[in-house]
Amino acid sequence: MIEPKDVDFYKENGYLLVKGVFNQQEVEEMREAVERIIQRAAKSKADANAAWQGDFLPPEQLKKLVLKGFHDVHYHDAAFMQAIVHPNMRNILSQIIGPNVQLHHSKMLVKPPENGAAFPMHQDYPYFPHANHTMLAASVHLDYADEENGCLRVIPGSHKEGSLPHVGSYYLNHKEYPTKDGTPCIADAGDVLFFNYLTIHGSDPNRSSRTRRNVLFQYKDASDFPTENVHFDWGMGLMVTGENPHFTKVKPNYTII
Repeated sequence: MIEPKDVDFYKENGYLLVKGVFNQQEVEEMREAVERIIQRAAKSKADANAAWQGDFLPPEQLKKLVLKGFHDVHYHDAAFMQAIVHPNMRNILSQIIGPNVQLHHSKMLVKPPENGAAFPMHQDYPYFPHANHTMLAASVHLDYADEENGCLRVIPGSHKEGSLPHVGSYYLNHKEYPTKDGTPCIADAGDVLFFNYLTIHGSDPNRSSRTRRNVLFQYKDASDFPTENVHFDWGMGLMVTGENPHFTKVKPNYTII
C-alpha cells in the first residue's frame, strides 16, 4: 500500500493520506453500521450532541452546530473490528509504527449537512499521553471530504514541536492556530489519513449539503506505555499486528463490578 518514501513523508510531516485503503463495498458496510449505531443510540436515549464548546467560534454559531460522536465503535458493530485489522491497515501500520501494533480506542464522527460541528486546532496528546509518542490516529473517510464539508486540516511538521499548552486541555489558542492555517486533507471515501497524536489538526464546520462521516482508530506501539492513567478503556491493548513483548502488560489493571 505504501512505499519507503511515504514512511519518510510521515516521519517528516507527521501525517500521511493513503488512497483507496478500503473498497466501495467495505465503505458501504461501515456507512450502514454508523447509521445503525445512531439509530440504536436514539432508541436507547443515549444520543447526544458531541460538538465541542469554547471561544473558538461565536456563541450564536456554536449553538447551531451538531456532531454525532460515539467511542468504541468496534464494540457496537463487527464492520469496524474488521476494518481495524484489515490487511491494508496492518500493512501500513507495521511500516509507520513498527511490527507490534496495538489498538488504543475507536470512535465515529459524523458531521451532518449544513451545521456539522467544527474542531478547533489541537493535539491528541493531552488526552492520552504516552512515553514514546508512537500513538497515531487513522481517520477512515466514509464520504468525500473537502473544505466545504469540513475536511481535516493538519499543520505539517508540527509533531516536532512536542506537547503544546491547550485551552482547558482541549484545544489550542484559536488566535495563534486558526484552522485556516492548516493544510486541507481532501479525501475520497475509502481513503485513510494517518497522523501522529502530536500533529496539530482540526476542521471547519460542514457548510455543505453533504454529510461527512469518519471513523477514527487510534493505534500505538506495544512498547509505548502511557505516562498518565487517563482515557481508560478495558478493551485497549488489542494486538492488531505482531506480538506483545511484555507478558505482564497485556492489558490495563481493572476491576469488573
